[in-house]
Amino acid sequence: MTTKTIARATALLALAGALLLPATRAAAAPEKVLRYAFPVAETGFDPAQLNDLYSRIITANIFNALYGYDYLARPAKVRPVLADGMPEISPDFRTFTVRMRKGIYFADDPAFGGKRREVTAADIVYSYKRIMDPASKSPLVSGLEEEKILGLAELRKKAQAGDAKFDYDSEIEGMRALDRYTVQFKLGEARPRFLFTLADPGIMGAVAREVVEKYGDAIMEHPVGTGPFMLKEWRRSSKITLVRNPGYRDEFYDAQPAPGDAAAQAIYAKLKGRKLPMIDRVEISIIDDPQPRWLSFLNGEYDMIERLPENFATHAIPNNKLAPNLAKLGIQMERVPLSDIRMIYFSMLNPVVGGYTPEKVALRRAVGLAMSGEQEARLAMRGQAMVAQGFVMPNTSSFDPDYRSEMGTYDVAKAKALLDMFGYTDKDGDGWRELPDGKPLVLVYDTLSAADYRERDEVMKKNLDAIGIKLELRIGKWPEQLRNSRAGKLMMWGYGLSASSPDSAGVLALGYSGSFGQQNHSRFKNDKFDELYRKQAVMPDGPERDRVIREAGRIMTAYMPIKVRVHRIGTDMMQPWLVGYKRHPNAREFWQYVDIDTDKLPKKK
Repeated sequence: MTTKTIARATALLALAGALLLPATRAAAAPEKVLRYAFPVAETGFDPAQLNDLYSRIITANIFNALYGYDYLARPAKVRPVLADGMPEISPDFRTFTVRMRKGIYFADDPAFGGKRREVTAADIVYSYKRIMDPASKSPLVSGLEEEKILGLAELRKKAQAGDAKFDYDSEIEGMRALDRYTVQFKLGEARPRFLFTLADPGIMGAVAREVVEKYGDAIMEHPVGTGPFMLKEWRRSSKITLVRNPGYRDEFYDAQPAPGDAAAQAIYAKLKGRKLPMIDRVEISIIDDPQPRWLSFLNGEYDMIERLPENFATHAIPNNKLAPNLAKLGIQMERVPLSDIRMIYFSMLNPVVGGYTPEKVALRRAVGLAMSGEQEARLAMRGQAMVAQGFVMPNTSSFDPDYRSEMGTYDVAKAKALLDMFGYTDKDGDGWRELPDGKPLVLVYDTLSAADYRERDEVMKKNLDAIGIKLELRIGKWPEQLRNSRAGKLMMWGYGLSASSPDSAGVLALGYSGSFGQQNHSRFKNDKFDELYRKQAVMPDGPERDRVIREAGRIMTAYMPIKVRVHRIGTDMMQPWLVGYKRHPNAREFWQYVDIDTDKLPKKK
């Protein structure tokens, strides 16, 4: 080998070493892992089939919708995600034209045959059509039907006729890919808030047809999106692991925090311009009992705990201030009113609590009057809630903190008088009231075994004992209860609902007859309510629409198919090494916006 050859080889080796050095350093860097726990089990990860919060948190971080929310802006502000700018909206709010960004790809998957797969306008059309396909059994059908996308409902009806299959290739007027990167929606009536429908990646995220067709009935286990994370492992109701999407596009931290929001401004100053996502892995456990969830956080096994369990509030946040011992550990806290309600519904089809005759309405109203939201908030929830006066949630456009109604009234004397008046008396002297016909009056309420549920249920049982109504608690698992509820098999069930947008009226779907078995678990039906529900949907935001929403709420309060109990106050706690967390009132996809400061992680022994 000549001297010249040797010198050239030496130079090439040196260059190779220089090129490999950054990779070696990167490989040596500790993996950034976000770890926390859900209090309720997931149901799966196919956006079209979901209506539960915890599954939608997962899918919101795997999939992208056309739009999303600025992570730090308050009040909530919609921003483009797959879209290239805000939509062109016709003056009558009936046509929305969206141009999409080029060069955004789905995560790699065998369904794509080894090729990179770009997301296009046709994928948006397909994803929305999937919701309407009867084969998807989507709980989102009624919500999408309300948007009046021209031709979409008719497409579903054709598929429901006989053994016909849903025709995905049939073009409809209301939803078309005008070209590869432009999708247009045409609606049958004015929909001033249609933009919010386009901004929920958890259920309206873009899916690829090839993926759905490859995995078929197993699609709940194979989510493939364009978002920052991918599903790595799923042990049902136990452990969910996600990893950074290696093919994720170049996205950088940007936000518009309010000028007066010091905490948001500090987060923005620290993270502005950082490449997203900042963490490598997310590990989620399912722990329905609050005590082990809380202890795991205290032991440093989890980086955060969403919604501090009420059972520990007096120790962790006495007088709603972070306890000194936790502050010394560097634990951070954020406490905000949540855009949510906790409620109990009565099945309107149940022979005991359902129906519209005066005595049935009186029974439900008496039960509602006997339930103390104040006791639930103060005792069971340790002050981590406020009494709800109606259906409109905090942080939404029509919320009035000064509004009062019977929904928030606790009046035992009035409850007893109503029951006496309509024949619900103790006819056999055993201390419990019977039905007017003398048959036993027993309310069966499906619930969970977790300690926080037990404490809330104890308050409710004492409230009903006080008016002589026997309550039977039936313990089960949340996913099964959800399925049974949608099928109309439960007498009474309690659950929470969170707002997915800043609009107040979405919660009214709980009473809309077009949402039976979907949002409307109670199967309440009232023509006047339906009329008001449809009326507000086409109105612009403002005081007049607020009045219509409130009037619809008063009808629900009068018939009491649902007893709204409280609005929760969320206290999230973070370890000192979790950087950038701030609860958004609507969006679920926060993982990409937080970082782990590995220098602050506890040293392994």
